[in-house]
Amino acid sequence: MHSRTLFRASLALAAALAASGGTPGFAQAPPAPAHTVPVVYDTLPNGLKVVLSRDTTAPTVVVGVYYQIGFRVEPRNRTGFAHLFEHMMFQGSANLGKMEFIRLVQRNGGILNGSTRFDFTNYFEVLPAHTLETALWAEADRMRGLDITQDNLTNQQGVVMNEVKVNVLNQPYGGFPWLDLPQYANTNWHNAHNFYGDLKDLQAATLTDVQDFFRTYYTPANAVLVVVGDFDEAAARGMVEKYFGAIPSRKPVAQPDLTEPRQTEQKRFTKKDPLARRPALAFGYHVPARNTPEYYAMGLLDQILLQGEDSALHKALVKQKAYAGDVSGGINLLGSMFNYAGPMLWMGSLIHEPTSTADDILATMDAAIRPLQEAPVDQATLDRALVKLRSSLYDSMTDLNGFGTADLLASFAMFDDDPSRINRLEAEFRKVTPALLQKTAQEYLRPTNRTVLIVEPGQATPAGQE
Repeated sequence: MHSRTLFRASLALAAALAASGGTPGFAQAPPAPAHTVPVVYDTLPNGLKVVLSRDTTAPTVVVGVYYQIGFRVEPRNRTGFAHLFEHMMFQGSANLGKMEFIRLVQRNGGILNGSTRFDFTNYFEVLPAHTLETALWAEADRMRGLDITQDNLTNQQGVVMNEVKVNVLNQPYGGFPWLDLPQYANTNWHNAHNFYGDLKDLQAATLTDVQDFFRTYYTPANAVLVVVGDFDEAAARGMVEKYFGAIPSRKPVAQPDLTEPRQTEQKRFTKKDPLARRPALAFGYHVPARNTPEYYAMGLLDQILLQGEDSALHKALVKQKAYAGDVSGGINLLGSMFNYAGPMLWMGSLIHEPTSTADDILATMDAAIRPLQEAPVDQATLDRALVKLRSSLYDSMTDLNGFGTADLLASFAMFDDDPSRINRLEAEFRKVTPALLQKTAQEYLRPTNRTVLIVEPGQATPAGQE
């Protein structure tokens, strides 16, 4: 729902780059045990954070550039601007004309994508290993100087507005619940505005706005470069410094205050959807702050309650009560529980039968959650949750030939200045005890920490009629 302009081509097999001499300026992490992800991390003089992780499983490389500007960091009165600018990044740069970046990757047998998330906008390529230098040169070229013209802006304003119409306004359950629920559950404007953008704000964007946005947020000091795959480390270091080291940098603006007050009363809203055929319900609970013991406990509660057909909510809502054919959700529907900063919701949703009411569904939910609040879970339940989470984590890390690993490394570098966190995640989850699970369920899964959004279906007006 949040990905843009995916281009796919077959991946070519190729030899790794030849080794070259070492390059000063990078700090080498101690040799990692065989079961860990190798992490070499440093910051260039212009502020660009660089993460290298060698993996020779396949003769491919992932190159990702993450900028710390996402949906909820964008300026007021410019809703949707972070997403609009994601499109602008494919319109040409100093040495690559419009759409030539895309064709360059495709001609070299690769795939690419870009997406806008809550707290960053990212761009990545997966390519044969011997084309690493090409990818680094191309990413540096558009970081150094994007081709920002009125024609490109006008064109992409139209593209984005059409995307909003197709994906949200003219789609049954459009934006439900990932776009809708944060607007109802949160009170801080940064967390609660329309992330896709109001059409009037998108139309009002000027060329000066775009130029200022690029200068403010698309600077090396506000970015992370990550390379994962089959490459020679010394050669990769040299290429990074060659192409990115001389890019002028500007001090990025301070990140806005994203804090949310503790919710003490349940919120309940109803939204009319003339295109929907059946009613729907979404729920959202504010989750613990990142990297706290309760945060890891919440990740395991998600596994127990919502992930898989053995989860408590699937059993209660789908198998036992047959309210719906599925109930889905998780922590951060625009990614994972690891790649965001600031407040977040644990969300779930279901499109249900008209014979079921929202009160029926919520009562069944509460009954399924209550045992976790009344007593510590048994060790077998905790162990099963750990196995499920571990399986999900390592499966995601292998996504797109290692893009999942690159995503975690970039996120931990950006938000924690510590990409090696990737190797401590499993240990943090293993520290969670049944008592901590119970305590977390009592505080964060209480109805007074919940926002409920109900979608009521309506009759769509046939085309050409009023």
